[in-house]
Amino acid sequence: MTLNCLVGGTFSDTAPGTDTQDELRLLVDDLGKRTAAAGDVSRSIEQHFDSELWRNLVDTGLHRLTSNADLAAGPIESAVVLHGLARHCARVPAAETDVLGGWLAGAAALDVPDDAPLTVAIAGHTDDQPGASCLSGNASGVPWALDATILLAVPTATDLMVTVVDHPAGVATLGGHNLAGEPRCSLTFDVPRARFAARGPALAQEVNRRGAWARCVQTIGALDTAAALTVAHARSRSQFGRPLTKFQSVQHSLALLAGEIERARAATTVAVAAVADHGFDSAQADYAVTLAKVTVGQVVPTVTTIAHQLHGAVGVTLEHDLWKSTMRARSWIDEFGSSTHHAIRLGNVALTGHRSAGRPWDELFGNAFNRWQ
Repeated sequence: MTLNCLVGGTFSDTAPGTDTQDELRLLVDDLGKRTAAAGDVSRSIEQHFDSELWRNLVDTGLHRLTSNADLAAGPIESAVVLHGLARHCARVPAAETDVLGGWLAGAAALDVPDDAPLTVAIAGHTDDQPGASCLSGNASGVPWALDATILLAVPTATDLMVTVVDHPAGVATLGGHNLAGEPRCSLTFDVPRARFAARGPALAQEVNRRGAWARCVQTIGALDTAAALTVAHARSRSQFGRPLTKFQSVQHSLALLAGEIERARAATTVAVAAVADHGFDSAQADYAVTLAKVTVGQVVPTVTTIAHQLHGAVGVTLEHDLWKSTMRARSWIDEFGSSTHHAIRLGNVALTGHRSAGRPWDELFGNAFNRWQ
């Protein structure tokens, strides 16, 4: 089967086919266009939960595509959905509900509502005193926390403690948003230890890996939309009697933008394939997601800069849709580990391979996975 889950960009020459991926892509695209046609005229930077789109996702089963075993869907189908929704700047926690929340609830044997949006709060600081009856701490940058059922994941020295936060007892939430206006909240908790399910520390690594994977896929969707808007703008605007696309400097900028997006798409497609073939808990997925996160993080600043430069002043206003895509991409690359964090990890693995066997390139190019995960 051809892995074309991330096609559909402005510079893609892949024609729609009739396989399952194409049918799913058309469905997601239709839902995104339907939401846009409904007329969201708000130009506030704060993006609010799209309840209509969420109902459509629930009705079609796309909200729990991979975490519902009855649907028999996997990472490739998930990538199609996440990429498509990101292209339309969907204001719903799609990745948080399916790839993260639904999976984590199943792994921890916790009950969550079937049709409710979910999110995961990963504690960054925990006060885990020996013998204490409660776990307390805080989590920052929690997506959609005010609109979703929260799964609280608290890493300790020996376990990952997981519970469902479906009421405010013992939890205080402070709202906020990222550069694109998506809700990102701070959460302070003091929850009885008895409410948590204890799982192994490997689960904490997989939570972050799943989140990083999802953000890479979503970022490709955001960059595809930024590219489409930029090309359309360059074709429609004229200077000195000629369309902008006729100027060589603009052509060079568009070529660089396209090349960078395809570089990120290639790395992310490898990550999707690794997860599809070996699972999120595999060394192959650990390597491929790390590499994708580094590559996407390198690409985003270049692409967003070119997009805004070619749009000129209009590209930095709230009245234009460009910022919704570029600012999502800018924000997403820093979630679940920044590109610098993942680059350091990639370098450490290569150096360890060099010191022990004198062959760092095997680790860098995926010929060996002995030191991953």
